[in-house]
Parts: sequence; C-alpha cells; structure tokens
Amino acid sequence: MFETLKGTIIHAPEPGKTEILEDGYLLLRDGAIEGIFPALPEGCEPERAYDFTGKLVIPSFADLHLHAPQYAMLGMGMDLPLIEWLNAYTFKTEALFSDPVFAREVYGALADNLIRLGTTRVCIYASIHRESAHILMEELERVGVTGFAGKVNMDRNTAPELTETPEGSLAETRRFIEECRARRYKHLSPILTPRFTPSCSDALLEGLAKIADEYDVPIQSHLSENDIEIELVKKLCPDCEGYWDSYARRGLWRDGTIMAHCVHSDEAERAAIKDAGVWVAHCPDSNTNIYSGVAPVRVMLDEGIRVALGSDIAGGAKLSMFHVMGEAIRASKTRYYYSGKREEERFLAVSEAFYLATSAGAAYFGAGPGFAKGDMLHAAVLSDETLPPSRKLTSLERLERLIYADDARCVRAVWSEGVKRF
Repeated sequence: MFETLKGTIIHAPEPGKTEILEDGYLLLRDGAIEGIFPALPEGCEPERAYDFTGKLVIPSFADLHLHAPQYAMLGMGMDLPLIEWLNAYTFKTEALFSDPVFAREVYGALADNLIRLGTTRVCIYASIHRESAHILMEELERVGVTGFAGKVNMDRNTAPELTETPEGSLAETRRFIEECRARRYKHLSPILTPRFTPSCSDALLEGLAKIADEYDVPIQSHLSENDIEIELVKKLCPDCEGYWDSYARRGLWRDGTIMAHCVHSDEAERAAIKDAGVWVAHCPDSNTNIYSGVAPVRVMLDEGIRVALGSDIAGGAKLSMFHVMGEAIRASKTRYYYSGKREEERFLAVSEAFYLATSAGAAYFGAGPGFAKGDMLHAAVLSDETLPPSRKLTSLERLERLIYADDARCVRAVWSEGVKRF
C-alpha cells in the first residue's frame, strides 16, 4: 500500500547538515520510506494521502536514557546532588513499583506522553521488579514506542527493599529475557541494566556480562556523572584505571554499550569510550538539575564518539525532547563561555542538536540517517500555530522556534514503524 505525507520536510542526515524540502512529499510503501520527492512520481496513486501543507514533517525523536519509574517524581528533589537525591527520593519511589497496579498507572501515562511528544524510540530503565518491567514494555507497545527496556540490577548501596542478591538478580534477569522472547514483543527488546558500579558488586557485573554473551543483548548504565559518585567508585574499585575500567574488567565494556552522562570523562576515559564503540547518552537537563556539571559534548563529537540525547527523567525534569535539545545547546554555550571561548569547546548549533535528537539516536536502533530509504517511517508532524504571530520565517527558523518554545501542542501527528499512532 502506498501512502504520502505532504508538508515541509526537514531532516538532518549528517551532523550540522539540515535538508529541507518545501511542500514536498514523503512516499511510503507498506510503511517503509520510498523517498522524498518535490512532486508525486508519475503514476503514483497513494491509497492514503495526508496533507500537512504549512506544517513541518520531521523524524521523530530517540531518547537514549530515561528512568520510567521516576516519571512519578518529576521535578522533585532538584536541590540535592546525585547520591543524596537517589537516597531521599529515587529509591523510595522505585520501591513502589513492586505493585503492578501502580506500575500500570504510571507506565501507561508515561507511554501516552512519550508518543504525544513525538518520541518513538527509547532505551529505558524500569525498576528491579521483573513483573513491572513487563508492564512497561506492554504499555510502550500499546502506543507504538519502540526500542529497549531493562530490569534494573542492584545488590549494594541502595534501599533495603531494592537490594537483591547477586544470584537472585541474575536469575531474575535471565527469566526476564526469556519471558520477553516468549511474549514476542513486536518492537521492544530487553537490555541489561546494571544501575551503576556503586550499586552493583563485581560478582553481579561479571554475571551480567555472561548473560550478555549468552543472550546477545545490549547493556546500559551510567558513567562519570557526579564528583561524589566518581570518588565512591575509586574506593570500591581500587584496582581500576578509572570509572570506565570498573565495567571493562567485569566484561561489560563493549560495542553498543550505552553509558549515560560522561560529564567528567577525561581524555583517557573518552579514548576508552571511542575504542570500545561505547555510546554516550548526553543528558544536559539532568546534569544541570542535580548540578553534576556540563559534559564536554563538542570535544566528544570531534573525537568521533557516538553521542545521542537522553531526557533522563527524573533527573531531567521534562520528558520533551524539544526541551532536551534546548538544554543541550544552552549547556554547550555555558561550557564554551567558561572555557574562554576556545574553538574546541564551541557550542552546539540548533542543527546539531536536531541531529542528535533524531538521526544520531535513531542510528542506535539500526536506522539510517534522516528519512533514509527503506526504513520504516518514524516521523512527527509539527505546527507552530500555537506560537505568537511573527514575520514570515524560513523553515529552519520555524524549527528553531519550535525547539526553544517546547510547546507540546505543536505535535499534531506521529508515525512509528510505518504506522500512524495519532
């Protein structure tokens, strides 16, 4: 079946390169992208034609780092640094997800909001609770959000009700993966999710590495987010060269592993990230809110490290990737200013933040850059009708305005996996 979307088509196939086709056509065949055209190809008679004239059609967003249980505590405890915040708010909230009824309520609302905000791909953390992790995947599938979801692993330095044994955590993780495969989720897969080194013993990390090999599943965790956290890792892992090595020595440092934050990653750690093919999930809103610092994103990009964006709720206070893009730009400007405006710290342009929120993140899930031919369509349709009147703007100016305005009302339609979700 052929379908068309008509509108101003904007995508970023390369960092800093935004391609725009005014009043163009996005042609689909059975949900897959056939191409972008200034006019319909001769003889093409689509069975469905969506007319979004005057609106922007962009790739939908990928959020490479967020904590689903923390949706229940958005905007709370923002005066506390990471470790205090975890103990005062986060662990208490995550313990509530032993209740599947509560989990369904929160995760259902989260899923609805994600798709309405144009986020269709995620790498997401559940809690330690296996049953609730399945509820999260069910709710994401219901609305059409795709990607990876993980049952969290923790066996030390957490709340008593969240403390697993290494053996129990590994057994529950194996069971979770096997249940995921038996349930045959269409567009969601399990991902190993050791919270971070401070809450995972060597035995637990080593066991998870064996599971990763056995089941061929990816890994997500945290790295060099906060000064106090880094000092704690030094005490817990005196044999390691750096924070990164606490994962490497246990077998989790590998191609496709996602490490969130990397705010304080020095040159040696960044080299280890690049050499191993590890991805960095940049979470600028969270880094500011719990005053962890400002990550060297420009430096990482120039060094060839694979970087995408994460909302990191509830360290990040908003789920919107429009907000995250704006925060990424603002954070990079702050770093640039306090570096003495050094060229190697030059701040991110709007086009680069747009790339990080779309093509860069989508690549983790195997998608091509921008609206790549052959990919199943992931798209959002944006309208700026809710924004104040202005002079006649270019399409790029309209996109910039929408990013900074961060108005949820601007998202008028969303596709994921070739299906219109609303």
